[in-house]
This record gives sequence, structure tokens and C-alpha cells, in this order.
Amino acid sequence: MPRSVAINIAANTNEPGFRGPVYPDGSFEFVPIPEPEPVLSVDEAPDSQGVPTYDDLELSFAIPEDLAATPVHSDPEFAGVHGATATTYGDPYGVKAGPIAELGPGDSLYFYATLSLRPANWRGPVADRDEAGTQTADTDLTTGSADADIAPGWGTYLIGEQRVAEVIEPADRAAVPEQFDSNAHMQRESFDARVLVRGSQPESGLFDRVLSLSTLESGSDANEIVTELSSDSGKGPWWRRPMRFDETATADLRSRLEWTTTGSVQ
Repeated sequence: MPRSVAINIAANTNEPGFRGPVYPDGSFEFVPIPEPEPVLSVDEAPDSQGVPTYDDLELSFAIPEDLAATPVHSDPEFAGVHGATATTYGDPYGVKAGPIAELGPGDSLYFYATLSLRPANWRGPVADRDEAGTQTADTDLTTGSADADIAPGWGTYLIGEQRVAEVIEPADRAAVPEQFDSNAHMQRESFDARVLVRGSQPESGLFDRVLSLSTLESGSDANEIVTELSSDSGKGPWWRRPMRFDETATADLRSRLEWTTTGSVQ
């Protein structure tokens, strides 16, 4: 029976300074963090594509002008999302790489993100500043009621899955199969991935709608998926930690996720 691990990804209030949006119907947009490390030139990169910038992303809202040319850490990558043609994930940090390395084919690597509730016609983070240029609080930006299980202001949500096809722990860049050439860690001057995951198709992708890990009352309070199904206590900053799900919990989680898709992931 499959097991799973869920880890935190995507834009946040530290980098690049705003969270991605979740809309009242439970749909959302995946916004990567900026790429923090020096990267290879296009000629040196293994896939010869180069690192995308925020301006290259397929977003429905406007990115601040000072971010447009900033390279993004496009990891995880999902085939068909933001121009990606592969489905991979890499991680250099032991606290996440360890649990991920224990996964095998057929297991699930889930991704969760902190997202801010926004109206369906949200114009982007530039619209979230008042006339003085001060960032407006999340609670001031939510209008109307949410149709899905969305926390007020911000919350934590499962947004995608990579159904594991392959997990490797490479010793160096030369040991990585070409199927991972487009992964963000392969684009860095200094290769640093402790673990790399390749997702299978069509089981992998972003969900159509989020599955909340927060309560309806507060984004910082964990719901029963965290406290009863995962390995995490739900105390403290639980939304930053990796979560393990055993075989029984994974089966429960997969059944809960059926409603987030229209028969398959995006």
C-alpha cells in the first residue's frame, strides 16, 4: 500500500513578499519562489532552456515590475504548467530529503502552500498596497464568502501531487539521468540536490481545487488532516514542516482528494 509525504512550496511573505492567491471557489495559482542561487548560462544548462523569470510565468494577475525579470526557482515542475515539459522535484535539505528518499514507485509526494484568499478578479500584489505604498493586511482584501473550505485571510492548502515514478539520491550532477535535466537544481552553478523525484503521468499535476490543511476559523490552526492523519502535531509553525502519511492515512487522503479534480489532475 502506498505512503506519502507532504512538503511546503511556493511564494510566501518572505520570498518574493506575497503569497499566491486562492479564490472563493477553491481554485488557485501556483507562484514559485525566486531562485536564490547562481545559475548556469543557457549554453551550460543541461536542457539548454535557461531559467524562467516571473515575467515568463502563465499567471492571470500582474507581477510587480521590479520582480518581472527575477529568475524563479521553478521546483516542483509539472508538465504543462508554466511551460514545463517534465514533472520533477529536487531538494537539498536533509529535513525534507530524508522522508522523500524513503518513498518508492506508486507512493505520493504532495505539495502544500500558504495562500491568501483573493476575489476572483484579483489584479495582483500591486493592488494590495494603499496610496502610501503600504502592504494591506490579508483580512482587508477578502471580499464575499468562499464556496470551498477556505480559511479567512490566509491558509495552508494541498495544491498538487507527484505520483512517484522514480526517486534518486545522486552523488553529483554527472550521476543524474537526463530525465531530470530541466529540474531547477540542475540549472544551478553548484549542484545541491540530495534527492530528486520524477513523477508519473497522468497521475501527477496540480489539483483543480485546493484541499485545506487549515481550519475554517484560522489559517494558522491545523485541521484534522494534519493532527489526525499526518505525523505532525499541528503545533507551532506546522505549515513549514514536512508531513508523513502512513498507508492508512494515504488511502484516506487520496479519497479526500478525489473531489479536487475532474477525473484527473491538471
